[in-house]
Amino acid sequence: MAPRNVLTRLITQLLLIATCVAVGLPFFWMITTSIKGPTEVQIFPPVWWPETPRFDNFVVAWQTAPFGRFYVNSIITACSGVVLQMIIAALAAYAFARIRFRFREPLFMLMLAAMMIPSQVALIPNYVILKHLGWINTYAGVVIPHVSSVFGAFLLRQAFLSMPADLFDAAHMDGLGHLRCMLRIALPLARPVVATLSLYFFISKWNEYLWPLIVTNTQNMRTLPVGLSMVKQAEYIIGPEHLMAASLFVLLPVLIVFFAAQKQLIEGIAEGALKG
Repeated sequence: MAPRNVLTRLITQLLLIATCVAVGLPFFWMITTSIKGPTEVQIFPPVWWPETPRFDNFVVAWQTAPFGRFYVNSIITACSGVVLQMIIAALAAYAFARIRFRFREPLFMLMLAAMMIPSQVALIPNYVILKHLGWINTYAGVVIPHVSSVFGAFLLRQAFLSMPADLFDAAHMDGLGHLRCMLRIALPLARPVVATLSLYFFISKWNEYLWPLIVTNTQNMRTLPVGLSMVKQAEYIIGPEHLMAASLFVLLPVLIVFFAAQKQLIEGIAEGALKG
């Protein structure tokens, strides 16, 4: 290799290492703080690894709030929200990509314009509507107002448009309708995009804080981010080490889902690189 190429590669590797350290250091600090004692948390200069790891911090954090119930609520709202969002996004994307109807392009542009409206603008109208429907403090009230995703429909539409039209024409000649074409052709071919979008939806739903806080008014309906806020408010009673332990409760499921979907994400990136 030429000296210039060696230098370029060395600089690139150093930048990547620095980026990994910058991203991973806060996570490492969270883990080590969660197993420290109250004295070690306050020491300066900081202790990077405790002399005696205290795993009972997780027990104290778990008992500070009903995290078991919070987990159930988060799993129900996140999973049902992802399924409904994917169904609606796929149907809308296929309609705008493969079905010809009047005013298709203006309607699609109008739908994209909705992305410019901040979600906070709809908080009060949504709350008023849910109050009249009797959905306050229910799973439906947490999930239903956010089941439509313009971004998801746009992303899937672009994936459907990149597919050869001959496949759909041949399917129609074989007697397949639009719904079966979407299920048997469009979605299987767009599997990496679907996996990436599902992961994005899940992380967004799992970490959502403001809307579950507004639409729920009892502890039994709170989700994990709201429960973490309750632990933070009790920090003067417990301590920073317990707050870090509670933060790991919220973070762990996201990491599990990410690593489970990692293969699909890599396939999506590789497929995009080959197409490019």
